[in-house]
Amino acid sequence: MEYLKITEELSFSRIIQGFWRLVQWEWSAKELEAFMQECVERGVTTFDTAEVYGFGECETQLGRVFARNPALRNKIQLVSKTGIFNHEGFKYYDTSYDRVKTSCKESLQRLSCDCLDLYLIHREDPCFDPKETGRALLELKKEGLVKEIGVSNFDPIKFQALNQFCENQLCTNQIEWNPCCYEHIHSGMIDLLTQKQLHPMIWSPLAGGKLFTSQEPPYVRVREKLSEIAQRHDVEAEVIAYAWLLYHPVKAMPIVGSSKLSRLESAINALDVKLERWEWYEIYTASAGTRLR
Repeated sequence: MEYLKITEELSFSRIIQGFWRLVQWEWSAKELEAFMQECVERGVTTFDTAEVYGFGECETQLGRVFARNPALRNKIQLVSKTGIFNHEGFKYYDTSYDRVKTSCKESLQRLSCDCLDLYLIHREDPCFDPKETGRALLELKKEGLVKEIGVSNFDPIKFQALNQFCENQLCTNQIEWNPCCYEHIHSGMIDLLTQKQLHPMIWSPLAGGKLFTSQEPPYVRVREKLSEIAQRHDVEAEVIAYAWLLYHPVKAMPIVGSSKLSRLESAINALDVKLERWEWYEIYTASAGTRLR
């Protein structure tokens, strides 16, 4: 396993295990603990969750594991997020000072731990006040409740605005990126992170499975190209999809959201695949079905 230095004090495994769908897996604390141990044995030591996942239940289930096995918490890096809420079925965002401070403490209580390795603002908030949000994040660091701070799904303008009020301490942006999603390439976010030598966490690296199931033309074209390149490298197409993300100099960290260890192993195996530059561009252009100018 490769490990990336996120800050001077914190390193993450290049492959991350995510728990967005954990509640749907209907696991006992014992089963979840065993799964996490299997991840750690494979070198995957970074785990991602959020307070909105299962409306707090995901964090609660992880907390039961840490209560059973406190030593496991010391072997891993734990990431959580705040900012998405639900009022009687209506979703809204809240990144206000009081909400960020309160949410972090509530997450720690559910997780049965006293500190998060990384705390993220989950989504851009149209009512976002970077000065107040930044003040909350810095105070959480000073209070020892979080080690590092970052964001998720931010564009370059909002990233820079918040970073200004966080004393330039934002250390990552967790974003959606896959061979059919180029939002953050087109926005300049990937360029900004590369310039700052910050490594993004990547959610939906396989487009929620649509890379291998959807019949929409962009997915079909990408799937055919992934399969073609996979044959050249004698690996599965899924491995090539991860290798494509890992190739970029920004040094992305894909989040695997599956309950199947075989899916995690596909991402791990991608670390050993060395794509040619022209192969990267074959995949890059397949989605749009056009050639480079």
